[in-house]
Order: sequence, then C-alpha cells, then structure tokens
Amino acid sequence: MDPRIQIVAVAVTGGLFFLVFELVRRRRLMERYALLWLFATAVLLGLAIWRGLLEKISGAVGIAYAPSALFAVAFGFVLALLLHFSLVISRLADQNKVLAQKLGMLQERVATLEAGADAERDREPARVTRDLTITR
Repeated sequence: MDPRIQIVAVAVTGGLFFLVFELVRRRRLMERYALLWLFATAVLLGLAIWRGLLEKISGAVGIAYAPSALFAVAFGFVLALLLHFSLVISRLADQNKVLAQKLGMLQERVATLEAGADAERDREPARVTRDLTITR
C-alpha cells in the first residue's frame, strides 16, 4: 500500500474516531450508538495502521489492491449500522403507534368524565348567596 494512501486512511479514520467522541461529549450522540461507531472506526484505524493485517485480509478475500479491502470493510460496517438503525426505527414506530392509541383512549375517557361532570353540575339547583350572586 502506498504510504500516502495509508496516511490519508489513518487521518480520515482518526478524525472520525475523534468526531464520535466529540459528539458524545456534546450529548449529540447517545452512548449506545457511539459504541457501534467507535468499534467500527477502531477496526478501520487498526487496519489502516497495520499494513500486514490488511494485506492478509485482502489476500484471503481475493482483493488484489489492499486499500480496496479497507473500503470493503468500511462498507460492511456501514451496512451493519444501517441494519441496526432500521431495527431501532421499526421498534420506535411500533412504540409510537401504541402510544398514539393509548393517548386516544385516554382523551376519550377524559372527555367522557368531563361530560359526566358537566351533566351533574347542570342538574344541581342554582343557589342565591347573601350578596345576590347565583352559583351552581
């Protein structure tokens, strides 16, 4: 692998590693998702630094150009992250639907209770107080 390519790969993956740390520090990225990103960037950083391992992996897979193997590994991590986020979004959509249904049932119950309270209040006779105000 050309040293320039290796330097760029190390710089990019190192930058991504520190970007994830910064996002967690600013509370823009939850720790549970940060672990996935940190693991992926740590593996990519390790492969970018350790030429021999990257060349062994690329030879075992049948990729002639080692930096292409690094790209393939990164692509695999991206696919894994997309699958994970799809699962999370699906679960949240189901929870959102259940929450909306429960909210609708609670609103109906409150409306029923308010209607019953209004009907009860209307049945009470009006009273006149000493200062001649009418109350119910």
